[in-house]
Amino acid sequence: MTKRRLITVLALAAALTAAVLPVQAQTKEPVKASLRLKWLPQAQFAGFYVAQQKGYYKEAGIDLTINPGGPNLLTENLVATGADTFGLSGGTDSVLAGVEKGLPIVSVGVAHQITPFVFVARKDGPIKSLKDFEGKKVTAWFTGANYVLLGMLAKAGVDRSKVDLQPQQVSVTPFVNGEIDVVTATRYNELWSIRDRMGADKLQLFVAEDSGITFPRDTVIVSKETAQKNPELVKAFLRASIRGWREAMANPKEAVDLMMKISPTLNRSQQEFMLTEAYRLMTAGKAASEGLFYIDPPVIQAAHDFLLSNKVLAKAVDTNVAFDASFLKSIPLADRRP
Repeated sequence: MTKRRLITVLALAAALTAAVLPVQAQTKEPVKASLRLKWLPQAQFAGFYVAQQKGYYKEAGIDLTINPGGPNLLTENLVATGADTFGLSGGTDSVLAGVEKGLPIVSVGVAHQITPFVFVARKDGPIKSLKDFEGKKVTAWFTGANYVLLGMLAKAGVDRSKVDLQPQQVSVTPFVNGEIDVVTATRYNELWSIRDRMGADKLQLFVAEDSGITFPRDTVIVSKETAQKNPELVKAFLRASIRGWREAMANPKEAVDLMMKISPTLNRSQQEFMLTEAYRLMTAGKAASEGLFYIDPPVIQAAHDFLLSNKVLAKAVDTNVAFDASFLKSIPLADRRP
């Protein structure tokens, strides 16, 4: 065989290989995986449902099942034990607390860049400051919000043992009826409901930022085993999820239509507000330029130091290990930006 003919044969073989490989990739069985949400289906999670409905996960090679969360359900535990592949956990606070306790989890992305919840009291009631929480009945989600509140109380010099802190249930009706003194409310959900029922001018809000701290929330987590053994799965999940969120905000009516189809009993007006507010939280801070699910190391470290100094964390956690931005960085910035 002449040299020229050999080169021609090799070139043809390379071309055939290039043509066949994508077909093989397309015919390969998608990897089964699950995403555990932190709550029931609603517009807060619209981007994930849009990605599933549009087939973005399938295109990325993932056969994804989306599992709903529930009151005081610890997503960190479910991911750590392998019950779910991915999880949308409470937040930086619950991830750090889980890692400190030895849970083998790692956060690979952060959805809400600023603290999305507040602690609500009546404006005409006896609570005017955090110090007034002593002796009062307070409810919070024991999935991370409790850690934030404990840190705020400690910084304000409040004896936490004197606060009647109880797990919060689904409904805000006990607060509206005056059965509890302080309730936890996300800005896009419970606060909307409380304002709708009581009026915004009747409420006193206590926010983490007033204590000089921000707690990014809705953190995407995986087990350490998944991160180490199947990094391509993690990258593919993030790429598809970002596509879903960009699509949801490009077509918000369609996204809300989908959520109403999944959960017909939802209030459409509230879901429209929720989607807009959730995306505002997702694009706050550096995420506007650095992309969706951005992990901001200084902000994460500051939240860690706040929890540690106020004795919510008993020992330091390596935030660079607990939060791994390498998977996101593998995705071109142009594909991550809102």
